[in-house]
Amino acid sequence: MDFDAIVLGAGIVGTSIAVHLQRRGAKVALIDRKAPGNETSLGNAGIIQREGVYPYAFPRDLATISRYASNRATDVRYHAAAMPKLLPFLLRYWHHSRPDRHANTARAYSALIAHSVSEHRELIDAAGAGALLRTGGWINAFRTSKAFDTAVSEASRWKDEYGIPFDALSYEALHDAEPSLGPALKAALRYTSADSVSDPSGLVRAYAKLFETLGGTVLTGDASTLERGWRVTTASGVVSAKQAVVAMGPWSSEVIAKLDYRLPLEVKRGYHMHYAAQPSATLNQPVLDAEVGYVITPMTRGIRLTTGVELGLRDSPKTPVQLAAVEPFARETFPLGERLDAEPWLGRRPCTPDMMPVIGPAPRHANLWFAFGHAHHGLTLGPVTGRIIAEMMTGERPVVDPRPFRADRF
Repeated sequence: MDFDAIVLGAGIVGTSIAVHLQRRGAKVALIDRKAPGNETSLGNAGIIQREGVYPYAFPRDLATISRYASNRATDVRYHAAAMPKLLPFLLRYWHHSRPDRHANTARAYSALIAHSVSEHRELIDAAGAGALLRTGGWINAFRTSKAFDTAVSEASRWKDEYGIPFDALSYEALHDAEPSLGPALKAALRYTSADSVSDPSGLVRAYAKLFETLGGTVLTGDASTLERGWRVTTASGVVSAKQAVVAMGPWSSEVIAKLDYRLPLEVKRGYHMHYAAQPSATLNQPVLDAEVGYVITPMTRGIRLTTGVELGLRDSPKTPVQLAAVEPFARETFPLGERLDAEPWLGRRPCTPDMMPVIGPAPRHANLWFAFGHAHHGLTLGPVTGRIIAEMMTGERPVVDPRPFRADRF
């Protein structure tokens, strides 16, 4: 039960780290309380967002803030009881979202995003998971010309600054691409450099199988038992290793708090539900109804409807009012059939106030590494994060400069 490295967390980030370490000759244990891909990595829209150079910012205009304050918006809801705890985080988030600061974030963030598709494709090929991959991008659709024109202007800036390609789709082009969409969506942008997958959890399982094929060990264990040394209690006994990585998404703060780290990590909650498609209806790629705030995407299980953001405490009970609010719009947009899940799925996106993940060594403990806080882009950035951490742990030069993502920046 002695290893070179322990990776805590078997989501997309932790599993990718484990694969890259094992490839470099390390003996690695991947440890989680659940099987790989069964927490936050299970519930996203399946988009590998190569265009996502600007992470999602806190709104700065009074009209949008006022709309959200009413707590009736379809894309953002909040728990009033959670606001006293979340307010300090939200104020820091608002601070970092000022346009000049947001632009500085994008300059660092874009270096990660640039490797998102290529790193996934390489692992997908190695894992034999090509059947899960869709190329050709995703669609960001609009109901009004004003919102569409604003999005075209923003996408044009991304293209000028970072070379992000896009297609502007007229009503006719949009409905040629997706004939089953209803008439409410008038125009769209298609981000052609992005990919998507039909089963995010299945993709993580495929990466975990690759890890085991390379000689890695997947164990069921409790990360809260982590002790300096580094040792963790698992169902198979106590595991020890020279190095340890905390890649537990929204649960990372609990583990590192035992070592006296207090990083500003909060969550954005979100829901999904699967539906059957009505006979003869097809959906070829993910579609965001941008002005309402939900995504419909074709998955192995059916059409997945994902909601926007719910601000609340990580472990509060489910309150899927957003799902109920957007489902009528989604049915107007696409001919959804019956619900396929017994109840809505709730996930928690781990977020930092400066919108960038924490990637790198723990400031005060040798051979301890952090990899969490990827917010909406956990799936997108999992493999490149895995490569960067593995390169740093084995003394290689990282493919991306990790300094902007260091833990001590807070």
